Amino acid sequence: MSLSLNQWTTRRWSVAEAVDGCVRHGLQAVGLWRQNVAEQGLAESVKLVREAGLRVSSLCRGGFLTTGSAESLDDNRRAVDEAAELEAACLVLVVGGLPGVTPGEPLGSFSRDLGGARERVAESLAVLAPYAGERGVKLAIEPLHPMYCADRAVVSTLGQALDIAERLPAEQVGVVVDTFHVWWDPQVFEQIARAGERVFSYQVCDYLHPLPADVLLGRGMMGDGVIDFAPITRAVLAAGYAGDVEVEIFNADVWAADPDEVVATMKERYASVCGF
Repeated sequence: MSLSLNQWTTRRWSVAEAVDGCVRHGLQAVGLWRQNVAEQGLAESVKLVREAGLRVSSLCRGGFLTTGSAESLDDNRRAVDEAAELEAACLVLVVGGLPGVTPGEPLGSFSRDLGGARERVAESLAVLAPYAGERGVKLAIEPLHPMYCADRAVVSTLGQALDIAERLPAEQVGVVVDTFHVWWDPQVFEQIARAGERVFSYQVCDYLHPLPADVLLGRGMMGDGVIDFAPITRAVLAAGYAGDVEVEIFNADVWAADPDEVVATMKERYASVCGF
């Protein structure tokens, strides 16, 4: 496995700047975000990545499937097409929260039917998976920490993600193992082993304590929080994963820092903390 910079870690960098940064720091892969690709232009992003000789370890993100709407499915088809053009290793799916609950906004009219929301995720994936398969794109369900269940992801554990993924072909639908989201799960090692070839992405960052007021920004540089990375890394390796390891950090202080210093620290912590 080799180290990949998820673009959100150096949020100020455009696609062009992130690609250049990866090359300067000797990285072989980059994880891209759809809005940044749109700003750079899809064709230009493809050109930049290929001319730099980089892999795209993931494209973030598709998902938000809990409404089952035609608009959601259409947007995810576009995301699949973008991932195919970029030859991304997978399209990361954040599946969405309870229908009607919007991140950062007061509650209005919404559904409390958690089970129904999860079933709509499965139904939507049954539609999207063949489309992705025809284009050679792997769909990677990312379970999010339970504190995000209401507004971002009704899938909270690897077990829940695999219950959905296993309804569909292994070459089409798998999971993301993100240390921030799964470190707490008492079944994490059992579920990583269960996932096997369905581990499509391994993302690392630390879980800070105390969390900031905006818990979305509670991700830290590896070694700055409470996660024991080495056992998780060993489990992912034992499951057969041989892809890139993305560092994906949402943190106001990290975003405010010099991106080159962030990448240098990221490389040092990857070597000293992550269990390789």
